Amino acid sequence: MTGILETPYGTRDFLPNEAAAKRRVEQKIFELFASFGYEQVVTPAMEYLETLTTSGGRAQEPHLFKMFDGLNRTLALRHEMTTPIARLAVSRLKEKPLPLKLSYNTNVFRFRKNQPGRQCEFYQAGVELLGVSNAFADAEVIALAAQSLNAAGLKDFKICLGQVDFAGGLMENLSAEMQTQIKSAIERHDIVALKNLPVADALKKIPTLQGGREILSEAESLADNARSRKALDNLTEIYRLLKVYGVADKITFDLGLIRDFDYYTGMVFEAYSHGVGYSLAGGGRYDNMLKDFGMACPATGFALGIERVLDARKFQGVEEDSRAKNFYLSYSDGFEVAAIKTAAELRAAGNVVEVSFEPQSKSDAEKSCAEKFCTELVYLA
Repeated sequence: MTGILETPYGTRDFLPNEAAAKRRVEQKIFELFASFGYEQVVTPAMEYLETLTTSGGRAQEPHLFKMFDGLNRTLALRHEMTTPIARLAVSRLKEKPLPLKLSYNTNVFRFRKNQPGRQCEFYQAGVELLGVSNAFADAEVIALAAQSLNAAGLKDFKICLGQVDFAGGLMENLSAEMQTQIKSAIERHDIVALKNLPVADALKKIPTLQGGREILSEAESLADNARSRKALDNLTEIYRLLKVYGVADKITFDLGLIRDFDYYTGMVFEAYSHGVGYSLAGGGRYDNMLKDFGMACPATGFALGIERVLDARKFQGVEEDSRAKNFYLSYSDGFEVAAIKTAAELRAAGNVVEVSFEPQSKSDAEKSCAEKFCTELVYLA
C-alpha cells in the first residue's frame, strides 16, 4: 500500500503554507508582467509530438513524457512554454498587430534526474515578446526578469549576460566538425578541452571573458570579424538601456554563456542567486524559431522557475507576508444563521474568517481558535 501514498518520480506536493507562498509570488510577478503590457495566455498541457520537436525542441525529445490519443497520434506533455506559444501565435494570433506581448504561468514536464532545482514537473512564469528585433526589446525582457526577482522578494542576485554571435563570429570560418567540438567544450565549461583544440587563442579565451563592463572592451580586441563586433555593439546598447531601467548593477557579462547555439540567435542571459546552485531564470533572443511554424518573426523572452525562486527566498531569509486568519467565529446552539451573517460582514471588510461547523462551548472555541492560529475569537451566544 506504500505506493499509493507516494507521488510519481520527480513530482512533489505543496502543503498549504507552501502553496500560499507560491501563489503570492506568482501573483506579484503576474501583476508586474501586466504592468508592462504582457497579456496572459493558457495552452494545453499536451501538444502533438511534432509540435514540440520542431526547431530546438528536437534535442529535448528523449526527455518528453509521451502518450497516444484515441487516433493513435503521438502526444507529449509540454517541456517548456516558448514552443506552445509560438504555435499559438502563428495559428490563432497571426492577424493581430505586432509586437505580441504574451505571458504565462504554468507547469511543464521533463523527464530527468531528480536533484535540487531539477524536477520532472515544475512551474514556470515568463514572457515572450514577438515581432521586435532590436536592443530595446531585449533590454525590456532582461529588466523585466530582474524586476520579477525583486517583486518575488529577492535582493541578492545577478544576471549573467552573453551574446551567442560573439563566439559564432570567431568560429564562422571553421569546419562544422570543429565548430561542434568548440560549442560542446564551451557549453560544458571544459576549459582544458578547449585549450587542446587547434584553434585561435581568441576562442580559447571565451570562457574567461566574465565580469563587468570592462569585459566588453577586452573582447573588442579579440573580435576580428563583423559578426563578433556587432554582437558586442548589441551588448553595449542593451547595457546602456539597462542603466536607464536601474538594473545595471545586477548585470555581469559572460561571453562564454551560450545556452543553446542551435536555438538562440543573439543575447542570452541567466539569473543566479548566492547560495542556490542553479539558475533562477533564463532566456534570450530566438529569431529563427517561428519560421518553423510558417511565420518568420523575431522574438525574445525569458522563463523564471517558481520553485527555484521559492528556494532562493528561503536561503535569503525573505519573510513571508502571509495573510493570517483574523477571526475564528464560533457560536452556541441556535446561532448558526447569525454566525453565517456575521462572518460575511467580517469578510466583506477584508478579513479572513474561519467559522466553526458546529456549536461549541466558549472554552472549546478558545481552544479551536488557538489550534487554527487565528488572531481573535468571535463567539456568538
